[in-house]
Amino acid sequence: MGVDRPTLVRWRRAVVAAFALGGVTVAAWGPRLPAIKAELGIGTATIGLLLAGVTVGAIGGLAASTPVLHWLGGRRALAGSLLVVVVAMAVMGLAIALRSVPLLSVAFVAVGLGIGTLDVLINVEGSAIERAVGRTLMPFMHGGWSVGAAVGSGVGAACAALGVGPAAQFFGEAAVIGVTGLVMAPAIPPGDRAPGGPPVMTRSAKVRQWLRGWTDWRLLLIGVVMLGVELGEGSANNWLTLAVHNDHSQSAAVAALFFTAFAASEATARLLGGPVVDLLGRVKAIRLTTSLGISGMLLFILVGNRWVVLAGVVLWAIGVSMGFPLGMSAAAESGPDPAARVSVVASIGYFANLAGPPAIGVLAQSAGLLNALWLIVALFVAAFSVAGSLHKRPEALARTTEQLG
Repeated sequence: MGVDRPTLVRWRRAVVAAFALGGVTVAAWGPRLPAIKAELGIGTATIGLLLAGVTVGAIGGLAASTPVLHWLGGRRALAGSLLVVVVAMAVMGLAIALRSVPLLSVAFVAVGLGIGTLDVLINVEGSAIERAVGRTLMPFMHGGWSVGAAVGSGVGAACAALGVGPAAQFFGEAAVIGVTGLVMAPAIPPGDRAPGGPPVMTRSAKVRQWLRGWTDWRLLLIGVVMLGVELGEGSANNWLTLAVHNDHSQSAAVAALFFTAFAASEATARLLGGPVVDLLGRVKAIRLTTSLGISGMLLFILVGNRWVVLAGVVLWAIGVSMGFPLGMSAAAESGPDPAARVSVVASIGYFANLAGPPAIGVLAQSAGLLNALWLIVALFVAAFSVAGSLHKRPEALARTTEQLG
């Protein structure tokens, strides 16, 4: 279908808003875990199991995203995934108010399901907008997610400081996400973003097509890039402050500020990185950022000076900033059925982000935390080596907006 400029502007704004809502959602419960633990009278092990439910749900959402997109089309599928998030957040609040751990576990699985589905859908939409506009926009859109996560964390921290209970917070956030979703959804065009229109397939044929994605060498190489940068990001989220505090002998306050510097640097790189990618191309941009990431990790691991460590943190953040958005773009245009292909690389990225930090922890038990971070260096090197898998396909360069599904 043809897309005029006003439609593109509304579409882009709606998708950036959806990215931000995803960020707000994933950051909603982290600052409130101490309050949830106290109100429900549960232990740390139970909290761990509840959080594992988010992972289980997200994996289900990744798998469900492709058939949902084909079934409902972009507009209704994205609105539906936000509806799942809204209902899950409301149930989360209700479960805390009722002090029901079983109901809360259901809510965590459901919110993971909504987030996993939403993540694929917004990346498919973002890639379609990039093709229509002819410029790199995905880093900026992922920057919206980072900003949303910062806002979500800030709201949680503010509610905790003001004595607002987690139940009330989750009810309020559910309402805000629901209203925002209703306002932005009409700007999303219908269709499933499959260039040229996909052939009608049975459900089993669609499943086979998704499974074939796991044997596509280019998708798997894109997945290696995702593996490196997402393990680097997930490890920073979990281990950076501890390494700064224990291994670099800084105070807890300084360690927290260093993590804030990491988050701000990553968000800034994504918000400003689009023109750099257009200038250099995806492949050179990934090689540049992963090279900076390697340099940052070397400074962080080997040097003890506070300011050099801070410089390492900033470079580490830049190193992880581009792999996920550019990998999603490359996957979406790498062949037929963008949602299925995005789902494959997103699964690899999720696996790295969720499973990588525990792997670092296991290594740290025997080798020490700083030595365990050499795993990130190795995966940055691997991402640099296979960055060529993100090159634009010739047919993607020639595609016009009339070919958008």
